[in-house]
Amino acid sequence: MTYLQQDFSVRFSYRVFFTEQLFQIDNPTLADFFAQQASETTSKKALFVLDSGVVEAFPSLLADIQTYFGQQVLGVDLIHDMLVLPGGEAAKNDPTLVEQIVDAVDRYGIDRHSFVVAVGGGSILDLVGYAAAISHRGIRHIRIPTTVLSQNDSGVGVKNGVNYRGKKNFLGTFAPPVAVFNDSLFLTTLDDRDWRAGISEAIKVALIKDAQFFAWVEANAEALAHRDAAAMQYLIHRCADMHLQHIAAGDPFEQGSSRPLDFGHWSAHKLEQLTDFEIRHGEAVATGIALDTLYSNQLGWLSDTDTNRVLTTLRTLGFVLYHPQLDADNSATILRGLSEFREHLGGQLTIMLLQAIGRGVEVHEMDENRIRQVIAVLKEQELVNM
Repeated sequence: MTYLQQDFSVRFSYRVFFTEQLFQIDNPTLADFFAQQASETTSKKALFVLDSGVVEAFPSLLADIQTYFGQQVLGVDLIHDMLVLPGGEAAKNDPTLVEQIVDAVDRYGIDRHSFVVAVGGGSILDLVGYAAAISHRGIRHIRIPTTVLSQNDSGVGVKNGVNYRGKKNFLGTFAPPVAVFNDSLFLTTLDDRDWRAGISEAIKVALIKDAQFFAWVEANAEALAHRDAAAMQYLIHRCADMHLQHIAAGDPFEQGSSRPLDFGHWSAHKLEQLTDFEIRHGEAVATGIALDTLYSNQLGWLSDTDTNRVLTTLRTLGFVLYHPQLDADNSATILRGLSEFREHLGGQLTIMLLQAIGRGVEVHEMDENRIRQVIAVLKEQELVNM
């Protein structure tokens, strides 16, 4: 037997910028980035795809982008026919939106030296990143996240995807952005649900990695719930930093069975589906965190005191932790989320639980009867807290 073997590595590098009013003429952040990308030999273009909800909240946004590109020396040609697509999870369920982006890439000659720029929440970023990755085998994409959830979590990562056959992110790619621009101005128009939803991902990463950060969230829960801008900016920056550190140090393209940053997500993904995506991803994650925290407590790993700290913090932030679909009597129960979670990653089922606040531990099985008991406890607690 003979064979040839090939081994190589590819280096990925991108920056996450924190700014305010990105498209103001006197803000050089975006202009400086494009200036560094400029080339004398290659013509570059920028195709913008925007979340319709963001455009509605900022009616001058399209004009602001055109003015910015018109008055700055960027070395990049703006495609003036910008795509405005519906956002929210429904966008990831509509395959025609992928076709619209690919069609625009083809129509305007967006090549691999050009950029597709996504402006919106996590769903639009996922959708656009996926379409960019499958066009010409990969077009550079830039993310401009506009929600708490996308600025501190999904927008700074390397994953893109759309839902398919009723399954979350069934189709997707690992394709890092070339840059991420977090503009705090976009957060000012979020409704309370979207403001709150992104905080759950910060709690998630704090619980498995950093007890001190969780203590900070706990101490600032009231301020965050009342939309304190300074507190939110600290939370977003710290959470984004922790996500980037994890990506660099671990398994960024998820080749193994471990996925620690999906603490609380096995049930969250299924709960989103069971509610027909009526609840926000971050709301479902808050419920998933509550379930796995209580499960860790029932195993005797997490103390009653620390368990109550987690649940109290989530409730102080305004999360409702029980949903009737958790124990609904139907064929697609929440427990099917375990098998779908394993299938999505492949290999051995790997679930992150808590040995202590700030210290996660992986397990490879969960007892369904114990899960039902935990759901019953959560339901009882929710009735008490109504």
